[in-house]
Amino acid sequence: MANTKSAEKRIRANARRALRNKMYRSRVKTAIKKAERAILAGTPDPELVRQAISLLDRAAVKGIIHKNNAARRKSRLAKKLAKAMSASTS
Repeated sequence: MANTKSAEKRIRANARRALRNKMYRSRVKTAIKKAERAILAGTPDPELVRQAISLLDRAAVKGIIHKNNAARRKSRLAKKLAKAMSASTS
């Protein structure tokens, strides 16, 4: 339990930030899932992948996820898209 007014305020602020971060993380996960589903369905959509990458970049800049975490997820998504695109052209 917090003993000072500043500690109580810190608890409130942390709760607000946690809620905001949760929203951004959820948005990122949803975008990645949409892009991956499109790729696995055989209809790779570069626009969905672009949106997911954009959200990942924004989350990394805001400090919601680590920049290396964002880079890793972007790389995996791009690799899946490239593989699906090459498979669909051949």
